[in-house]
Amino acid sequence: MKAYDIETIRADFPILSTQVHNKPLVYLDNGATTQKPKQVIQAITDYYSTMNSNIHRGVHHLSQISTDAFEVTRRKVQTFINAVHDYEVILTKGTTESINLVADCYGKGFISEGDEVMISAMEHHSNIVPWQMLCESRGATLKIIPMFENGELDIASYRELLSDKTKIVAFTYVSNALGTVNPVKEMIAEAHRHGAVVLLDAAQAIQHMKVDVQELDVDFLVFSGHKMYGPTGIGVLYGKEALLNAMPPYQGGGDMIKEVTLTKTTYNDLPFKFEAGTPNIEAGICLADAIDYIENIGLEAIQQHEEELVQYATAELSKIEGMRFIGTAAEKCSVISFLIDGTHPYDVGVLLDKQGIAVRTGHHCTQPIMDFYGIPGTVRASFAMYNTKEEVDVLVKGVERAASMLR
Repeated sequence: MKAYDIETIRADFPILSTQVHNKPLVYLDNGATTQKPKQVIQAITDYYSTMNSNIHRGVHHLSQISTDAFEVTRRKVQTFINAVHDYEVILTKGTTESINLVADCYGKGFISEGDEVMISAMEHHSNIVPWQMLCESRGATLKIIPMFENGELDIASYRELLSDKTKIVAFTYVSNALGTVNPVKEMIAEAHRHGAVVLLDAAQAIQHMKVDVQELDVDFLVFSGHKMYGPTGIGVLYGKEALLNAMPPYQGGGDMIKEVTLTKTTYNDLPFKFEAGTPNIEAGICLADAIDYIENIGLEAIQQHEEELVQYATAELSKIEGMRFIGTAAEKCSVISFLIDGTHPYDVGVLLDKQGIAVRTGHHCTQPIMDFYGIPGTVRASFAMYNTKEEVDVLVKGVERAASMLR
């Protein structure tokens, strides 16, 4: 593994040189969205400057080169996650749309009254609400995998909850609120033993570690481009070919049709069956540049760097009086959530912002987690490939200062 050149990496991200309230920006809100390297920014400019055109429809030059570039991204995603076929990669608006697509289309085809759908207690709202809506509309029952105080899932209870009534299980690879890394390969295998299919939310994993859909044997995988150094408005749904073919389309319109008459429509083949209308072409094309950037540095190197950061930050923050970590799982990735006794997380976040430190405060779209701990929210510091131990030191001093001002 080549040496990790943090200074070269940081130089690729123009926004990291920004001043906030006359302080150097320390960006620790990567769980919400990552910053973009100049290679991705330039690719966006190049698209609009040299090839802007609608895709899959035109015979003229610009349409053809835009279409080719868009399909290059599909193949890069296929390789990145090790899918068997490129047409198993559906390009969507993001993780949320990908989950809703599966809940709606798989639900219509395979979920009936009396069936069971299962999610975990640590899911993001986007992996809760669509399944609640599905169960309400189909007369199915929603089952919840419980978790322990340390933020790990209760796998023994999960095994007991699974039954022949379980049709689909949806859970996160990495918790956006706690940083917990779930034992997803084991969980997928357990679900399959009961004949259930699995949707894995990899939005907080795909940029931090290698995700191999064939090794995991996962049925559906979802993630977003903007959390892996790419543009907003683009996401991925991977699905096994047989499942995608068996599901009805999500939306009607252009690209998802083969033939339309006033009385009957014949649907297109994969992947276009699920890609109605003009997509976010620029973001779809430039997602390939984000993947190239990650692969050039190497996920193994990124993961090692980020693990060292989380360990260092945990050790240093633990020295602060009144520090309470929320989520202390043995396997964690990229996220540290905490509270300081006698303070509100929002107040801490505002005072950190005044020091140039960007963190996330609140419930992180995981209100059931906050209810579980009986808290209004947390302060969340989330790390990326470009963060440094020096930035952790700034964070620690900032939290100490905020705590002293609020007590």
